[in-house]
Amino acid sequence: MDGSDEELAAAAADGNREAFAALLTRHYDRLFAFAFRLMGARDQAEDLTQDICAALPGKLRGFRGDARFTTWLYRVAVNAAHDRRRRRATRAKAADGWGDWEVNRQAAMRETREGLDWLTQAMQALPDDLRDTVALILGEEMKQAEAAAVLDVSEGTIAWRMSEVKKRLKALLEKEAEA
Repeated sequence: MDGSDEELAAAAADGNREAFAALLTRHYDRLFAFAFRLMGARDQAEDLTQDICAALPGKLRGFRGDARFTTWLYRVAVNAAHDRRRRRATRAKAADGWGDWEVNRQAAMRETREGLDWLTQAMQALPDDLRDTVALILGEEMKQAEAAAVLDVSEGTIAWRMSEVKKRLKALLEKEAEA
């Protein structure tokens, strides 16, 4: 099905299954890659992407077309990642004992170290807001204005966050070089 993303989104919001399928075909791979950058593990990225796709038909009704469809879709993905992280943190805190929590945390850290390259590992050490910003700027090659729109912050905040990311990555490199 042809048409702009915005036209397809409007048609899909009205229940057009072909338009919805066309949107998924166009954006699924990019959405999965972004989810991987946000979550840092393939299985978590797969789950997140599936959750987003399952919720997308209902969410499309809220797409007003004020921004590009991809900007809106990235915002949906960032929100879904935040929700997933919050749920995961809540479950970890609710575990029977801190020992179980620590064992699970250590296992997750080991999996991350074994399966990811240095930059992805370094991104995992960043706070969520910095990780989300660097995933958009570097991973999705967005301009600061686009990332600001996705994250609903000012361009100045994006610039500060990228500066902070650079400082933290440099410090991490120096620390590893000393070891």
